[in-house]
Parts: sequence; C-alpha cells; structure tokens
Amino acid sequence: MARPRNHLGLTGVPRTMLNGLARRDVLKILGLAALATSSSALVACSDNSGPAIATDPGVVAAQVDREAGDPKLIPGVVDALNHLTGGLYAQLSSQPGNLAFSPYSVAVALSMTRNGAAGKTAEEMDQVLGIGDLAAHNGGINALTQAVEGLAGTFEQEGADPAVIALDSANALFGDGSVTWSDDFLETLARSYGAGMRTVDYIGHTEDARTKINGWTAERTHDKIPEIIPEGVLDELTRLVLVNALYFKAPWQFPFQETLTSDRPFHRSASDTVDVPTMVASLEGAGYGEGEGWRAVRLPYVGGTLAMSVLLPDEGAFGDLEQKVAGGQLAVILGTAVTDAMVELSLPRWKFRTEASLKDALTALGMPIAFSLDADFTDMTDEVADLHIGAVLHQAFVAVDERGTEAAAATAVVMQDESAPAVRVEVVVDRPFLFVIHDVEHLTPLFVGRVADPTA
Repeated sequence: MARPRNHLGLTGVPRTMLNGLARRDVLKILGLAALATSSSALVACSDNSGPAIATDPGVVAAQVDREAGDPKLIPGVVDALNHLTGGLYAQLSSQPGNLAFSPYSVAVALSMTRNGAAGKTAEEMDQVLGIGDLAAHNGGINALTQAVEGLAGTFEQEGADPAVIALDSANALFGDGSVTWSDDFLETLARSYGAGMRTVDYIGHTEDARTKINGWTAERTHDKIPEIIPEGVLDELTRLVLVNALYFKAPWQFPFQETLTSDRPFHRSASDTVDVPTMVASLEGAGYGEGEGWRAVRLPYVGGTLAMSVLLPDEGAFGDLEQKVAGGQLAVILGTAVTDAMVELSLPRWKFRTEASLKDALTALGMPIAFSLDADFTDMTDEVADLHIGAVLHQAFVAVDERGTEAAAATAVVMQDESAPAVRVEVVVDRPFLFVIHDVEHLTPLFVGRVADPTA
C-alpha cells in the first residue's frame, strides 16, 4: 500500500539517499520553561488552537481542530507526571548547585514523541512516562493543558490596577521538508497537542533551521530562553525537532513589601554562610503543612488557583527531603500545605537559569532504545530508517522577588479575613530548599527546583 502523502504533498527523498543516512538520522526533543518576574503586563496566550496551525506558512498540519479536553482524564495524567517528576529529580539532583526544570514541559515534549514510537521503543517510553493507555494519556495531556491555561487571565482588584497572570504553553515540531510524515501522527498532534509540523531544511540550511527554532522558542518564552539550541547540536542528519515551551508570570496574592527586604544570612552549607537579600512578610491565610523532617508553605498567586510551595527541610535533613521527592512523594508533600495559617515568612530572592541534556537521565530511567540505532519511530514516518533521538535539551529560567511576577495587590484574601487563622508559625528559609510551582486543584508540577545558593 502506498504511503499517504502529507498535506503539502511532500514526497520525500529517494529511498537510496535515505539508506545512505539510515544509521544516523536523528530527532531532537526540546523542553523550555520560563518563570519570570519582570514588571510589564502580559496576558495569557497559547499556540494550541487547532485551526491556526493549519494556515501558518510552512506548516504541515492535519486539517482537524484541537479536541475539547475531558477533565476525567486529568488525574491519570497528573499521576504519570508525578511519576516522571520523581525520576527526573533523582537523576538531575545528583549534580550540586541550583536546579530548575519543568516536569510538565518535558512530559509534553516526550509524549508528542511517544506518538511516533512503536515496538520496544514505545514500551520503554511508556514505562518512563507512566503511560498505560496512549489515547487516554493524549486526552489527559490535552485536558490538563486546557485546564491550566484557563487559570490565566486578568483579575480585577478593588482600589488597584487589574492583575494579570500569563501562562503560555506552546508545542511545535520542526521537521525536514524532504520527509513525508505520517498523517495519523500529524492528526494526533493536532487533536491532542495543538501542534503542527513546521518545515525546515536541515540538510542544506542547518543554521537557518536553528535560527528559526530558537526564534520561535524565544518568542514563546518572552525572550527568557533566547537560545535553546546552541551551535553544533543540529547537523545535516537531523530530521525532526520537537519543542514544548512553557511561560508563567503572575503576581503574589500576598505581595512582600520591598522596604522590608534586607540582607540576612543564608547557610549554603554547615561551613559556608552568605548574606542574601531576604524578603519578609506576615501571610494571613497562607497554606502550611509539615511532615517528618520538613515544613511546607504554599504561597498563592493572585486568583488563588496557582501557587508556589516552598519546601524547607529541617536542619541536616535536606538529603532526606530530596529522597522523598525522588521517591515520588512530591504530591503527598504538596497536599499537606493546606492548613489556614498566619505565617511569618522570611524568604530569599533568587533568579537563575539552568540547562540540561536529559539523554543520560532518560536512559537511566529506562528508555535507552529511543536514543540508539535500534529505535523504532516508524509511526512518525516509514521513509527514514533507524530514526532515533539525538538529544533531549531542557532549559528553565526562574526569578522570584517581592512582587511575584507583577507589582499588584491581591483580592481573594478578603474572603479569609472573617476569622483568624488557627495556626501561627514562623518559617525562616535560611538554608537550601525546594520550590514547586503548581496549580491548586490538581497539584500539577509545572516547575520544580532547588535553591542551594540564591546568589548564584
């Protein structure tokens, strides 16, 4: 049976030419995440609407709309995401210093790729990603993305300018124009991920392709991640790059007063102390929880549907807390920070960027075949023999200050002012800690990180 042509009618290169490249053709997977705190107002936007991708110049796309998400599928996907989060944290935290990554961004990029995998390659990816039924997983990712993006918007405030939450999730594939990509593959990405295939020329114009991909990701992350692909990553053997970009920007519901910020000691280790700008606030109605060897404070963003949870280990117990997160207990920890409390909080400001190649981490977690010459991605295309993953690149940018992400006051606290919190606690974050950006309803880990040195 003849292979269906894609919607641009691309016929691909001759089989003889493909055979000459067969043992080296590669695809790249990129995950980007940016959490920024600049003061300019940005509204929510998304590149995930079905019809738009089909009309963009240079896009190969199935002529189908993105499906409406089924909320019943979200819990299963969040469980899978927590499974991946623990595994990635176990691998990435082995290196010292600050750490930030977006489990959500990585999961979406890999899930798109999984739809092109077959055989043992697919089985290994399912194990790492926590996928039981692929169709349900696709539907759950779709529903979760739509639910999370729906939390963005403009919030009116009494006596103050409206507050804006920006949450931009965008997916794209950059495929070589010489290859005919499977219609089924393209339709799945359009229906469940709102993603189209943007055509580039890796064979003859590799640097132009790199510039195009970096430009797309820079735009989607509002220039917080200007270059996801450094020189030398792409070459004439690259056939496909998959990208997920996630950008989040929001003001605190309980903003810190900048006039109260002062230099205070932060103990990077038992023998290493540095003074860092430390924010202080009395947070009435903040979420609080504690467990064996740790305490958690939930800091809501305006609107109350998104939050950052700060996880502070007891002195000498940082390694134990990291083991709990790596062991898949993050959701349990986040779920404890629900007690209505008056929290006297001292928290350092921080801003850093981390970059990681996830190939070794994902191989260690159990999907080595996808990176090998034995990989099977024939559900993407049957034209390119031995197509395999050459790299999985991830960057995250995180910046936290007194305003959160916008200099604006909160409104939802009024609902909690009628009675005094039952718990009063003091939390001084003066040693390495973890943070998680998540939605409140599903506790989806959008960003996870470790602050070992706020000055780095």
